[in-house]
Amino acid sequence: MNRLEVTASGSTLGYVVQEWSIFVPKYEVQNAAGECVLRIEGPFCTWSMCGDVEFKVLSHDRKTQVGKITKQWTGFVQEMFTDADHFGITFPMDLEISIKALLLGACFLIDFMFFEKSNNE
Repeated sequence: MNRLEVTASGSTLGYVVQEWSIFVPKYEVQNAAGECVLRIEGPFCTWSMCGDVEFKVLSHDRKTQVGKITKQWTGFVQEMFTDADHFGITFPMDLEISIKALLLGACFLIDFMFFEKSNNE
């Protein structure tokens, strides 16, 4: 399982930890103490033709959606012939700044895990 540590000025803000799941990508967003503050759940299929791919940002108990991380469709030519991607992140305005930074880190992790291509692909 993957684990991303997010730091600022040498101090740890928290972690984004991949959870084991068979069907959908799941992540736990943890504060610096390792306590779960948010969860992220992706779609069954992370490859989408002519549409956005949405990862839901949920409360720690998974009862409410509080935001989303979206890989935005940029058009056929850019999607097929380049490795450039566009992402959007939505979250509550009153969310702690450290948690916002953790969601930005989660966006990078999701991009590297599902949307970056190696030289052989």
